[in-house]
Amino acid sequence: MRLVFLGTPAFAVQTLERLVEAGHTVLAAVTQPDRPRGRGQHAAAPPVKEAALRLNLPVYQPERVRHPEAVDYLRALAPEAMVVVGYGQIIPQTVIDMAPLGIINVHASLLPKYRGAGPIQWAILNGETRTGVTTMRIDAGLDTGDMLLKAETEIGPEENAVELGRRLAAMGADLLLQTLEGLRKRTITPQPQNPSEATHAPLLKKEDGILDWRQPAAALHNRVRGLQPWPGASTTFRGQTLHVWRARPHAGQSPAPGRFLSLKPPVVSCGAGSLELLEVQLEGRKRIAAADFANGQRLTDNEVLGASPS
Repeated sequence: MRLVFLGTPAFAVQTLERLVEAGHTVLAAVTQPDRPRGRGQHAAAPPVKEAALRLNLPVYQPERVRHPEAVDYLRALAPEAMVVVGYGQIIPQTVIDMAPLGIINVHASLLPKYRGAGPIQWAILNGETRTGVTTMRIDAGLDTGDMLLKAETEIGPEENAVELGRRLAAMGADLLLQTLEGLRKRTITPQPQNPSEATHAPLLKKEDGILDWRQPAAALHNRVRGLQPWPGASTTFRGQTLHVWRARPHAGQSPAPGRFLSLKPPVVSCGAGSLELLEVQLEGRKRIAAADFANGQRLTDNEVLGASPS
């Protein structure tokens, strides 16, 4: 099938690779422009661009896909269908109407749940135990188009967003190939979404990562798992930012949320239950085991993490 691929993040790379392996003709990989990244703020290529160059595919990086020159470029390719995986821009109706088989999106949730930019993170944050991927036809709304196929999976109790994202990326690639084959054979009946069942997964903000120790330990554990790799879960320790990369719920509680209940292992009291710290990172330093942090900082029982918002 003659396809145009629109995608940007690492989550999209496996789908692009599988399309090429399966023999589809990828006319172009459309991705976001290179952006400054890292401490040096040097321009860095998005993961899809790096993959496309490795696969010897044409790469197109318009500042806005709705601009007339971008629309003309896509129309000239005359694709049978387009595939979108985490592209990061709203697709205009002029592009939606361009391909005979439409634009197929791979979304990392069981739609209509978790429409939006952060479905993997918000599913974990909200304590979901199951999720999946859905292929859908893009329309003018935000993840509101007709659903084509779904695949479901469990979320592991210790699984974080990076680990779950890898699994869903593989599932999404498989599901997309099944979807394209079904569309070619006309064996798929699109199903409209029920708006009354919809939930949303908005863009994450830096402040979403701040741990409020007055919350239950289970909720904080989900926040630590769900907010990786960005913005990450964090608190304050002696006036510095302390990132919490791994933790697990623990028995015990004190009347003072944020206070250490024990130092070996380091366990912090929460609004309900407590949280054992497993891996942390003090600002400007490396990630280390929380036990090594406790020893190196000579923690005392009177230490308190964070300042609860008023």
